[in-house]
Amino acid sequence: MELPTPLSPELTELIASRFRLLSEPMRIRILDRLREDELSVSELVAELGTSQQNISKHLTILQRDGILARRRDGNRAIYRIADRSVLDLCEHVCGSVERRAAELGRLVGRPG
Repeated sequence: MELPTPLSPELTELIASRFRLLSEPMRIRILDRLREDELSVSELVAELGTSQQNISKHLTILQRDGILARRRDGNRAIYRIADRSVLDLCEHVCGSVERRAAELGRLVGRPG
C-alpha cells in the first residue's frame, strides 16, 4: 500500500498512535512471546517476570487497539496476536537496528 502525499493530519495521528503503542518495551516483550503461540495472563506473568497487574494493563492496551485478540478458556483469558502486520514492523525495525549497530561497529573499528 502506498501512502498518499502529503499525509493528512488524521493519518499522521493514526501512524503516530501505532508507534506510541509499540514504544513500551514490555509490549514488545509480550508480542515476542505471543509470536508462536497463544498464552494466558498467568503464563505471560511467569515468562516475563513481572506482575499480573502490569501484564494485564499492557494486554488491555494491545487488545483495545486491535493488535491482540482474547478468548476465554474457563476462567482464563488467552491472548494471541490478531494483527500480525505488527510483527512485520518489528522485524523491519530490528533489521534497521542491526544495520545501524554494524555501521557504528565499523566506525569504531569493530568488525560488524
